[in-house]
Amino acid sequence: MGDVGYIDPDGYLYLTDRSANLIISDGVNPSPELAEELIEHCRAHLAHFKCPRRVEFTAVLPREDNGKIYKRRLRDEFRKDDR
Repeated sequence: MGDVGYIDPDGYLYLTDRSANLIISDGVNPSPELAEELIEHCRAHLAHFKCPRRVEFTAVLPREDNGKIYKRRLRDEFRKDDR
């Protein structure tokens, strides 16, 4: 499969992958304001420990030869940045 979720015809986002993985979405206009809005929305509707500490947008994701996303490489990069 390779995807972490999908958007239905009504615009609702459904997550289908493990919660430990990143949430990746298409079709947004990335900005610091949108990232903060997403975090605030999570804080208003989710338990604190379920909320992301940060949101980052990227145009390209590293992929394996079969097209799956290199999730481990992404996690390792983010963990390196948190040090």
